[in-house]
Amino acid sequence: MNTSKFLLFVSSLAIAGGGGYVAGTRGLAPELNEFLSGSALGETISQRPAPTGEVIYYQHPDGTPEYSATAKSTADGRAFRAVRQSEDVSFEPTKAVATQADVGSSGDPRKILYYRNPMGLADTSKVPKKDSMGMDYIPVFDGDDEDGSVVKVSLGKLQRTGVKTAIAERSVIAREVRVPGTIAFDERLIRIVSMRADAFIDDVANVTTGDRVRKGDDLFHFYSKDIAKAGAEYATELLSGGKVNANVGAALQLRNLGVADETISAIARTRVVPRSIPYLSPSDGVVLERSATTGMMAEAGDVLFRIADTSRIWVVADVPEYDAASIRQGAAATVTLRILPGRTFEGIVDLIYPEVQMQTRTVKVRIELANAEGLLMANTYAEVDIDTGGAEAVVAIPHSAIIDTGDRQLVFVDKGEGRFEPRNVSLGIRGEERTEIRSGIDAGDRIVVSANFLLDAESNLNAALNALGTSEDQP
Repeated sequence: MNTSKFLLFVSSLAIAGGGGYVAGTRGLAPELNEFLSGSALGETISQRPAPTGEVIYYQHPDGTPEYSATAKSTADGRAFRAVRQSEDVSFEPTKAVATQADVGSSGDPRKILYYRNPMGLADTSKVPKKDSMGMDYIPVFDGDDEDGSVVKVSLGKLQRTGVKTAIAERSVIAREVRVPGTIAFDERLIRIVSMRADAFIDDVANVTTGDRVRKGDDLFHFYSKDIAKAGAEYATELLSGGKVNANVGAALQLRNLGVADETISAIARTRVVPRSIPYLSPSDGVVLERSATTGMMAEAGDVLFRIADTSRIWVVADVPEYDAASIRQGAAATVTLRILPGRTFEGIVDLIYPEVQMQTRTVKVRIELANAEGLLMANTYAEVDIDTGGAEAVVAIPHSAIIDTGDRQLVFVDKGEGRFEPRNVSLGIRGEERTEIRSGIDAGDRIVVSANFLLDAESNLNAALNALGTSEDQP
Protein backbone atom coordinates (compact mmCIF):
# COMPACT_ATOMS: atom_id res chain seq x y z
CA MET A 1 0.00 0.00 0.00
CA ASN A 2 1.43 3.44 -0.89
CA THR A 3 1.62 6.41 1.53
CA SER A 4 -1.20 8.39 -0.07
CA LYS A 5 -3.65 5.50 0.35
CA PHE A 6 -2.73 5.06 3.94
CA LEU A 7 -3.24 8.78 4.66
CA LEU A 8 -6.61 8.59 2.92
CA PHE A 9 -7.59 5.63 5.10
CA VAL A 10 -6.63 7.49 8.30
CA SER A 11 -8.63 10.52 7.17
CA SER A 12 -11.73 8.41 6.57
CA LEU A 13 -11.49 7.02 10.08
CA ALA A 14 -11.38 10.48 11.57
CA ILE A 15 -14.37 11.74 9.60
CA ALA A 16 -16.70 8.75 9.74
CA GLY A 17 -16.19 7.87 13.40
CA GLY A 18 -17.39 4.53 14.67
CA GLY A 19 -19.59 3.79 11.64
CA GLY A 20 -16.77 4.68 9.33
CA TYR A 21 -14.49 2.35 11.21
CA VAL A 22 -16.80 -0.56 10.53
CA ALA A 23 -16.95 0.31 6.87
CA GLY A 24 -13.19 0.83 6.73
CA THR A 25 -12.37 -2.43 8.40
CA ARG A 26 -14.67 -4.26 6.01
CA GLY A 27 -13.68 -2.47 2.84
CA LEU A 28 -9.97 -1.61 3.41
CA ALA A 29 -8.85 -3.98 6.13
CA PRO A 30 -7.07 -6.35 3.69
CA GLU A 31 -4.96 -3.46 2.36
CA LEU A 32 -4.16 -2.31 5.91
CA ASN A 33 -3.15 -5.84 6.79
CA GLU A 34 -0.85 -5.90 3.84
CA PHE A 35 0.64 -2.58 4.96
CA LEU A 36 1.09 -3.72 8.56
CA SER A 37 2.54 -7.04 7.49
CA GLY A 38 5.48 -5.29 5.85
CA SER A 39 4.34 -4.40 2.35
CA ALA A 40 6.75 -1.82 1.02
CA LEU A 41 5.50 1.69 0.58
CA GLY A 42 4.89 2.47 -3.01
CA GLU A 43 4.33 -1.15 -3.85
CA THR A 44 1.64 -1.54 -6.50
CA ILE A 45 -1.23 -3.99 -5.85
CA SER A 46 -3.98 -5.15 -8.17
CA GLN A 47 -7.32 -3.44 -7.79
CA ARG A 48 -10.46 -5.42 -6.84
CA PRO A 49 -12.66 -6.37 -9.81
CA ALA A 50 -15.75 -4.26 -10.20
CA PRO A 51 -18.98 -5.94 -8.99
CA THR A 52 -21.13 -7.41 -11.76
CA GLY A 53 -24.65 -8.74 -12.15
CA GLU A 54 -28.03 -7.46 -11.06
CA VAL A 55 -28.48 -5.45 -7.88
CA ILE A 56 -29.61 -7.90 -5.21
CA TYR A 57 -30.21 -5.47 -2.37
CA TYR A 58 -28.94 -2.16 -0.89
CA GLN A 59 -26.72 -1.84 2.20
CA HIS A 60 -26.25 1.09 4.59
CA PRO A 61 -23.18 3.08 3.47
CA ASP A 62 -21.63 2.75 6.94
CA GLY A 63 -21.75 -1.07 6.73
CA THR A 64 -24.22 -1.38 9.60
CA PRO A 65 -26.73 -4.30 9.40
CA GLU A 66 -29.38 -2.24 7.69
CA TYR A 67 -30.63 -3.29 4.25
CA SER A 68 -33.24 -2.37 1.69
CA ALA A 69 -34.72 -4.18 -1.29
CA THR A 70 -34.98 -0.86 -3.18
CA ALA A 71 -32.77 2.20 -3.56
CA LYS A 72 -32.78 4.25 -0.37
CA SER A 73 -30.95 7.11 1.37
CA THR A 74 -29.92 7.63 4.96
CA ALA A 75 -31.35 10.35 7.14
CA ASP A 76 -28.38 12.60 6.30
CA GLY A 77 -28.91 12.14 2.54
CA ARG A 78 -26.28 9.48 1.77
CA ALA A 79 -27.35 6.78 -0.69
CA PHE A 80 -27.37 3.10 0.33
CA ARG A 81 -24.65 1.03 -1.37
CA ALA A 82 -25.87 -1.31 -4.15
CA VAL A 83 -24.82 -4.95 -3.62
CA ARG A 84 -24.64 -6.80 -6.90
CA GLN A 85 -24.96 -10.47 -7.74
CA SER A 86 -21.22 -11.17 -7.85
CA GLU A 87 -20.70 -9.88 -4.33
CA ASP A 88 -20.81 -12.31 -1.41
CA VAL A 89 -24.03 -11.89 0.53
CA SER A 90 -22.50 -13.65 3.53
CA PHE A 91 -20.23 -10.60 4.12
CA GLU A 92 -17.09 -12.71 4.04
CA PRO A 93 -14.19 -11.97 1.64
CA THR A 94 -14.96 -14.92 -0.64
CA LYS A 95 -15.54 -14.89 -4.35
CA ALA A 96 -19.14 -15.39 -5.49
CA VAL A 97 -19.52 -18.07 -8.16
CA ALA A 98 -22.62 -18.33 -10.31
CA THR A 99 -24.15 -21.82 -10.28
CA GLN A 100 -26.35 -23.50 -12.83
CA ALA A 101 -29.38 -22.80 -10.64
CA ASP A 102 -28.64 -19.04 -10.85
CA VAL A 103 -28.77 -19.03 -14.66
CA GLY A 104 -31.90 -19.49 -16.74
CA SER A 105 -32.31 -21.61 -19.87
CA SER A 106 -31.35 -18.57 -22.01
CA GLY A 107 -28.09 -18.10 -20.10
CA ASP A 108 -29.23 -14.87 -18.42
CA PRO A 109 -29.09 -14.51 -14.63
CA ARG A 110 -32.31 -15.52 -12.91
CA LYS A 111 -34.14 -13.12 -10.64
CA ILE A 112 -34.21 -13.91 -6.93
CA LEU A 113 -37.73 -13.46 -5.58
CA TYR A 114 -37.02 -13.99 -1.89
CA TYR A 115 -34.99 -16.04 0.56
CA ARG A 116 -36.36 -18.84 2.71
CA ASN A 117 -35.23 -20.32 5.99
CA PRO A 118 -32.64 -23.10 5.47
CA MET A 119 -34.20 -25.21 8.26
CA GLY A 120 -37.64 -25.24 6.65
CA LEU A 121 -39.25 -22.77 9.07
CA ALA A 122 -42.05 -20.53 7.84
CA ASP A 123 -39.77 -17.52 7.59
CA THR A 124 -38.84 -15.61 4.45
CA SER A 125 -36.81 -12.53 3.72
CA LYS A 126 -36.65 -10.11 0.84
CA VAL A 127 -32.89 -9.68 1.41
CA PRO A 128 -30.09 -12.16 2.19
CA LYS A 129 -29.73 -13.02 5.86
CA LYS A 130 -28.57 -15.72 8.23
CA ASP A 131 -30.52 -17.71 10.78
CA SER A 132 -29.66 -18.01 14.45
CA MET A 133 -27.17 -20.79 13.65
CA GLY A 134 -25.32 -18.74 11.06
CA MET A 135 -26.72 -20.59 8.03
CA ASP A 136 -27.49 -18.59 4.90
CA TYR A 137 -31.09 -18.29 3.81
CA ILE A 138 -31.79 -20.14 0.54
CA PRO A 139 -32.66 -18.01 -2.53
CA VAL A 140 -35.88 -18.75 -4.42
CA PHE A 141 -35.51 -17.81 -8.09
CA ASP A 142 -38.10 -16.61 -10.54
CA GLY A 143 -39.88 -19.63 -11.99
CA ASP A 144 -39.32 -21.83 -8.97
CA ASP A 145 -42.65 -20.79 -7.47
CA GLU A 146 -44.77 -20.72 -10.59
CA ASP A 147 -46.71 -23.50 -8.87
CA GLY A 148 -46.45 -23.44 -5.12
CA SER A 149 -46.56 -27.23 -4.95
CA VAL A 150 -43.69 -27.85 -7.42
CA VAL A 151 -40.53 -28.92 -5.62
CA LYS A 152 -37.07 -27.92 -6.87
CA VAL A 153 -34.18 -30.03 -5.59
CA SER A 154 -30.52 -29.76 -6.55
CA LEU A 155 -28.82 -32.76 -8.14
CA GLY A 156 -26.48 -33.17 -5.20
CA LYS A 157 -29.35 -33.20 -2.74
CA LEU A 158 -31.20 -35.73 -4.89
CA GLN A 159 -28.28 -38.13 -4.56
CA ARG A 160 -27.97 -37.60 -0.82
CA THR A 161 -31.66 -38.10 -0.11
CA GLY A 162 -31.92 -41.24 -2.27
CA VAL A 163 -34.70 -40.03 -4.59
CA LYS A 164 -35.37 -42.71 -7.24
CA THR A 165 -37.74 -42.63 -10.18
CA ALA A 166 -39.48 -45.12 -12.48
CA ILE A 167 -41.70 -45.03 -15.57
CA ALA A 168 -45.46 -45.55 -15.24
CA GLU A 169 -46.29 -48.44 -17.54
CA ARG A 170 -49.36 -50.28 -18.77
CA SER A 171 -49.50 -53.79 -17.34
CA VAL A 172 -51.95 -56.41 -16.11
CA ILE A 173 -52.54 -56.17 -12.36
CA ALA A 174 -52.74 -59.62 -10.81
CA ARG A 175 -52.76 -60.76 -7.21
CA GLU A 176 -54.33 -63.49 -5.15
CA VAL A 177 -56.92 -62.90 -2.47
CA ARG A 178 -56.72 -65.64 0.18
CA VAL A 179 -59.95 -66.08 2.10
CA PRO A 180 -61.66 -68.83 4.13
CA GLY A 181 -64.46 -70.89 2.68
CA THR A 182 -66.84 -73.78 3.37
CA ILE A 183 -67.81 -76.76 1.20
CA ALA A 184 -71.53 -76.93 0.37
CA PHE A 185 -73.77 -79.08 -1.83
CA ASP A 186 -74.83 -77.74 -5.21
CA GLU A 187 -78.46 -76.78 -4.59
CA ARG A 188 -79.30 -77.58 -8.20
CA LEU A 189 -78.31 -81.23 -7.75
CA ILE A 190 -80.44 -82.01 -4.67
CA ARG A 191 -83.43 -84.28 -5.36
CA ILE A 192 -86.56 -84.68 -3.24
CA VAL A 193 -88.35 -88.06 -3.32
CA SER A 194 -92.09 -87.76 -2.64
CA MET A 195 -95.35 -89.29 -3.84
CA ARG A 196 -97.81 -87.54 -6.14
CA ALA A 197 -100.68 -89.59 -4.77
CA ASP A 198 -101.57 -91.04 -1.40
CA ALA A 199 -99.81 -94.36 -0.92
CA PHE A 200 -98.82 -97.03 1.60
CA ILE A 201 -95.14 -97.90 1.95
CA ASP A 202 -94.74 -101.67 1.75
CA ASP A 203 -91.01 -101.89 2.41
CA VAL A 204 -87.94 -99.63 2.31
CA ALA A 205 -84.53 -100.49 0.86
CA ASN A 206 -81.57 -100.92 3.20
CA VAL A 207 -80.31 -97.35 2.76
CA THR A 208 -79.89 -94.76 5.50
CA THR A 209 -78.74 -91.18 5.81
CA GLY A 210 -75.18 -90.89 4.46
CA ASP A 211 -75.39 -93.90 2.15
CA ARG A 212 -74.59 -93.49 -1.52
CA VAL A 213 -77.14 -94.63 -4.08
CA ARG A 214 -77.03 -95.00 -7.83
CA LYS A 215 -79.62 -93.81 -10.29
CA GLY A 216 -82.27 -96.53 -10.75
CA ASP A 217 -81.72 -98.23 -7.37
CA ASP A 218 -84.87 -99.31 -5.49
CA LEU A 219 -85.63 -96.97 -2.63
CA PHE A 220 -88.97 -98.44 -1.49
CA HIS A 221 -92.12 -100.20 -2.73
CA PHE A 222 -95.58 -98.74 -2.37
CA TYR A 223 -99.26 -99.33 -3.09
CA SER A 224 -101.47 -96.50 -4.29
CA LYS A 225 -105.16 -96.84 -5.16
CA ASP A 226 -104.99 -94.06 -7.76
CA ILE A 227 -101.90 -95.51 -9.44
CA ALA A 228 -103.39 -99.05 -9.41
CA LYS A 229 -106.55 -97.71 -11.10
CA ALA A 230 -104.60 -95.89 -13.83
CA GLY A 231 -102.46 -99.02 -14.36
CA ALA A 232 -105.53 -101.22 -14.78
CA GLU A 233 -106.95 -98.81 -17.39
CA TYR A 234 -103.67 -98.88 -19.29
CA ALA A 235 -103.60 -102.72 -19.27
CA THR A 236 -107.20 -102.83 -20.48
CA GLU A 237 -106.42 -100.48 -23.36
CA LEU A 238 -103.61 -102.73 -24.46
CA LEU A 239 -105.72 -105.87 -24.17
CA SER A 240 -108.37 -104.18 -26.31
CA GLY A 241 -105.87 -103.69 -29.09
CA GLY A 242 -104.64 -100.25 -28.18
CA LYS A 243 -101.19 -99.16 -29.20
CA VAL A 244 -98.31 -98.80 -26.78
CA ASN A 245 -97.89 -95.06 -26.44
CA ALA A 246 -96.65 -93.55 -23.18
CA ASN A 247 -97.77 -90.09 -24.16
CA VAL A 248 -101.54 -90.63 -24.39
CA GLY A 249 -104.35 -92.10 -22.36
CA ALA A 250 -103.79 -94.07 -19.20
CA ALA A 251 -100.05 -94.36 -19.83
CA LEU A 252 -99.73 -90.58 -19.68
CA GLN A 253 -101.79 -90.58 -16.47
CA LEU A 254 -99.32 -93.05 -14.93
CA ARG A 255 -96.39 -90.81 -15.82
CA ASN A 256 -98.17 -87.82 -14.32
CA LEU A 257 -98.60 -89.76 -11.06
CA GLY A 258 -94.83 -90.26 -10.87
CA VAL A 259 -94.62 -93.88 -11.98
CA ALA A 260 -91.21 -94.71 -13.46
CA ASP A 261 -90.93 -95.43 -17.17
CA GLU A 262 -89.55 -98.89 -16.34
CA THR A 263 -92.78 -99.77 -14.49
CA ILE A 264 -94.99 -98.45 -17.32
CA SER A 265 -92.98 -100.54 -19.83
CA ALA A 266 -93.43 -103.63 -17.61
CA ILE A 267 -97.23 -103.14 -17.58
CA ALA A 268 -97.24 -102.79 -21.36
CA ARG A 269 -95.22 -105.95 -21.71
CA THR A 270 -97.07 -108.18 -19.19
CA ARG A 271 -100.51 -106.53 -19.34
CA VAL A 272 -100.51 -106.88 -15.51
CA VAL A 273 -100.46 -104.15 -12.87
CA PRO A 274 -98.18 -105.11 -9.96
CA ARG A 275 -99.70 -104.77 -6.49
CA SER A 276 -96.53 -103.20 -5.05
CA ILE A 277 -94.76 -100.72 -7.34
CA PRO A 278 -91.04 -99.90 -6.88
CA TYR A 279 -89.84 -96.31 -6.53
CA LEU A 280 -86.41 -95.86 -8.15
CA SER A 281 -83.68 -93.36 -7.23
CA PRO A 282 -83.81 -90.35 -9.58
CA SER A 283 -80.01 -89.76 -9.52
CA ASP A 284 -76.67 -90.77 -8.11
CA GLY A 285 -75.84 -89.20 -4.80
CA VAL A 286 -75.74 -89.28 -1.05
CA VAL A 287 -78.85 -89.77 1.07
CA LEU A 288 -79.22 -86.61 3.12
CA GLU A 289 -82.56 -87.50 4.67
CA ARG A 290 -84.69 -90.64 4.98
CA SER A 291 -88.24 -90.27 6.23
CA ALA A 292 -89.78 -93.36 4.62
CA THR A 293 -90.67 -96.20 7.00
CA THR A 294 -92.13 -99.58 6.20
CA GLY A 295 -95.92 -99.64 6.67
CA MET A 296 -96.38 -95.89 6.83
CA MET A 297 -99.11 -93.97 5.05
CA ALA A 298 -97.52 -91.34 2.78
CA GLU A 299 -99.65 -88.48 1.61
CA ALA A 300 -99.05 -86.70 -1.65
CA GLY A 301 -96.10 -84.30 -1.26
CA ASP A 302 -94.56 -85.90 1.82
CA VAL A 303 -90.73 -85.92 1.68
CA LEU A 304 -89.60 -89.53 1.88
CA PHE A 305 -85.96 -89.15 0.78
CA ARG A 306 -83.58 -86.25 0.05
CA ILE A 307 -80.63 -87.13 -2.17
CA ALA A 308 -77.69 -84.88 -3.14
CA ASP A 309 -75.65 -85.46 -6.28
CA THR A 310 -72.00 -84.75 -5.28
CA SER A 311 -70.45 -84.92 -8.76
CA ARG A 312 -70.21 -81.12 -8.55
CA ILE A 313 -69.75 -79.19 -5.35
CA TRP A 314 -69.68 -75.58 -4.17
CA VAL A 315 -67.16 -73.68 -2.09
CA VAL A 316 -68.68 -70.59 -0.48
CA ALA A 317 -65.89 -68.14 0.43
CA ASP A 318 -66.15 -65.03 2.61
CA VAL A 319 -64.34 -62.12 0.92
CA PRO A 320 -63.70 -58.96 2.99
CA GLU A 321 -65.63 -55.92 1.86
CA TYR A 322 -62.51 -54.00 0.82
CA ASP A 323 -61.42 -56.87 -1.49
CA ALA A 324 -64.83 -57.52 -3.02
CA ALA A 325 -64.38 -54.94 -5.79
CA SER A 326 -61.33 -56.79 -7.13
CA ILE A 327 -63.20 -60.13 -7.51
CA ARG A 328 -64.79 -60.82 -10.87
CA GLN A 329 -67.09 -63.59 -12.04
CA GLY A 330 -65.22 -66.27 -13.96
CA ALA A 331 -61.93 -65.69 -12.10
CA ALA A 332 -59.77 -68.74 -11.43
CA ALA A 333 -59.67 -70.06 -7.87
CA THR A 334 -57.56 -72.66 -6.08
CA VAL A 335 -58.97 -74.54 -3.10
CA THR A 336 -57.02 -76.45 -0.44
CA LEU A 337 -58.44 -78.41 2.49
CA ARG A 338 -56.96 -79.37 5.83
CA ILE A 339 -58.42 -82.87 5.66
CA LEU A 340 -56.68 -83.45 2.30
CA PRO A 341 -53.15 -82.10 2.76
CA GLY A 342 -51.16 -81.82 -0.44
CA ARG A 343 -54.24 -81.82 -2.66
CA THR A 344 -55.45 -78.75 -4.56
CA PHE A 345 -58.67 -78.28 -6.50
CA GLU A 346 -59.12 -75.82 -9.34
CA GLY A 347 -62.39 -74.01 -9.98
CA ILE A 348 -63.89 -70.73 -11.13
CA VAL A 349 -65.92 -68.03 -9.43
CA ASP A 350 -69.48 -68.93 -10.39
CA LEU A 351 -71.38 -66.27 -8.44
CA ILE A 352 -70.76 -63.17 -6.33
CA TYR A 353 -73.64 -62.82 -3.90
CA PRO A 354 -75.36 -59.40 -4.11
CA GLU A 355 -75.19 -58.55 -0.41
CA VAL A 356 -72.73 -57.87 2.39
CA GLN A 357 -73.03 -59.87 5.60
CA MET A 358 -73.91 -57.45 8.40
CA GLN A 359 -72.02 -59.28 11.15
CA THR A 360 -68.77 -60.01 9.33
CA ARG A 361 -68.77 -57.27 6.63
CA THR A 362 -67.89 -59.88 4.03
CA VAL A 363 -69.27 -60.79 0.61
CA LYS A 364 -69.99 -64.43 -0.16
CA VAL A 365 -68.41 -65.75 -3.33
CA ARG A 366 -69.30 -69.13 -4.80
CA ILE A 367 -66.73 -71.34 -6.53
CA GLU A 368 -67.83 -74.41 -8.44
CA LEU A 369 -65.63 -77.53 -8.31
CA ALA A 370 -65.77 -80.93 -9.98
CA ASN A 371 -65.99 -83.77 -7.44
CA ALA A 372 -66.03 -86.93 -9.49
CA GLU A 373 -64.08 -88.83 -6.81
CA GLY A 374 -66.41 -87.68 -4.05
CA LEU A 375 -63.52 -86.47 -1.84
CA LEU A 376 -65.07 -83.10 -1.01
CA MET A 377 -67.50 -83.27 1.89
CA ALA A 378 -70.06 -80.68 2.86
CA ASN A 379 -69.26 -78.22 5.68
CA THR A 380 -65.51 -78.86 5.36
CA TYR A 381 -63.30 -75.82 6.05
CA ALA A 382 -61.32 -74.68 2.98
CA GLU A 383 -58.75 -72.03 2.08
CA VAL A 384 -59.47 -70.27 -1.20
CA ASP A 385 -57.00 -68.31 -3.36
CA ILE A 386 -58.81 -66.17 -5.92
CA ASP A 387 -56.93 -64.60 -8.82
CA THR A 388 -57.91 -60.94 -9.20
CA GLY A 389 -55.94 -60.33 -12.40
CA GLY A 390 -57.84 -58.38 -15.05
CA ALA A 391 -57.85 -59.23 -18.74
CA GLU A 392 -56.79 -55.74 -19.85
CA ALA A 393 -53.57 -53.84 -19.25
CA VAL A 394 -53.92 -50.70 -17.13
CA VAL A 395 -51.62 -47.86 -16.03
CA ALA A 396 -49.78 -49.26 -13.01
CA ILE A 397 -47.06 -47.97 -10.68
CA PRO A 398 -45.19 -49.45 -7.69
CA HIS A 399 -46.89 -49.22 -4.30
CA SER A 400 -44.02 -47.12 -2.92
CA ALA A 401 -44.79 -44.28 -5.35
CA ILE A 402 -48.15 -43.55 -3.72
CA ILE A 403 -48.48 -41.22 -0.75
CA ASP A 404 -51.80 -41.81 1.01
CA THR A 405 -52.72 -38.98 3.38
CA GLY A 406 -56.12 -40.42 4.18
CA ASP A 407 -57.96 -37.58 2.46
CA ARG A 408 -56.18 -38.00 -0.86
CA GLN A 409 -53.62 -40.09 -2.70
CA LEU A 410 -50.82 -38.39 -4.61
CA VAL A 411 -47.78 -39.22 -6.74
CA PHE A 412 -44.75 -37.05 -7.52
CA VAL A 413 -43.99 -36.67 -11.24
CA ASP A 414 -40.42 -35.91 -12.32
CA LYS A 415 -40.53 -32.79 -14.49
CA GLY A 416 -36.77 -32.82 -15.13
CA GLU A 417 -33.96 -30.56 -13.94
CA GLY A 418 -34.68 -31.45 -10.33
CA ARG A 419 -38.32 -30.34 -10.48
CA PHE A 420 -41.08 -32.56 -9.06
CA GLU A 421 -44.83 -31.98 -9.29
CA PRO A 422 -47.34 -33.66 -6.93
CA ARG A 423 -50.48 -34.98 -8.62
CA ASN A 424 -53.65 -36.34 -7.10
CA VAL A 425 -54.45 -39.82 -8.41
CA SER A 426 -57.41 -42.17 -8.36
CA LEU A 427 -56.48 -45.73 -7.42
CA GLY A 428 -57.86 -48.99 -8.79
CA ILE A 429 -56.93 -52.63 -8.20
CA ARG A 430 -53.98 -53.23 -5.88
CA GLY A 431 -51.71 -56.04 -7.02
CA GLU A 432 -48.81 -57.80 -5.34
CA GLU A 433 -46.27 -55.11 -6.30
CA ARG A 434 -48.14 -52.50 -8.36
CA THR A 435 -51.36 -50.49 -8.10
CA GLU A 436 -53.70 -49.47 -10.92
CA ILE A 437 -53.96 -45.71 -11.53
CA ARG A 438 -57.31 -44.76 -13.02
CA SER A 439 -56.63 -41.03 -13.34
CA GLY A 440 -53.92 -38.49 -12.53
CA ILE A 441 -50.96 -39.82 -14.50
CA ASP A 442 -50.47 -41.45 -17.89
CA ALA A 443 -48.29 -44.25 -19.17
CA GLY A 444 -44.79 -42.93 -19.81
CA ASP A 445 -44.76 -40.40 -16.96
CA ARG A 446 -41.65 -40.59 -14.79
CA ILE A 447 -42.63 -40.87 -11.15
CA VAL A 448 -40.79 -40.89 -7.82
CA VAL A 449 -40.70 -44.31 -6.12
CA SER A 450 -38.27 -43.64 -3.29
CA ALA A 451 -37.87 -40.79 -0.74
CA ASN A 452 -41.13 -39.25 -1.96
CA PHE A 453 -42.13 -38.40 1.61
CA LEU A 454 -39.22 -35.94 1.71
CA LEU A 455 -40.56 -34.29 -1.45
CA ASP A 456 -44.02 -34.19 0.09
CA ALA A 457 -42.65 -32.35 3.13
CA GLU A 458 -40.81 -29.92 0.83
CA SER A 459 -43.98 -29.36 -1.22
CA ASN A 460 -46.00 -28.59 1.91
CA LEU A 461 -43.28 -26.15 2.99
CA ASN A 462 -43.38 -24.37 -0.36
CA ALA A 463 -47.15 -24.01 -0.15
CA ALA A 464 -46.85 -22.56 3.35
CA LEU A 465 -44.13 -20.12 2.28
CA ASN A 466 -46.14 -19.00 -0.73
CA ALA A 467 -49.16 -18.41 1.46
CA LEU A 468 -46.97 -16.44 3.87
CA GLY A 469 -45.51 -14.38 1.06
CA THR A 470 -48.99 -13.58 -0.23
CA SER A 471 -50.14 -12.43 3.19
CA GLU A 472 -47.04 -10.22 3.54
CA ASP A 473 -47.68 -8.54 0.20
CA GLN A 474 -51.22 -7.60 1.19
CA PRO A 475 -51.61 -4.11 2.73
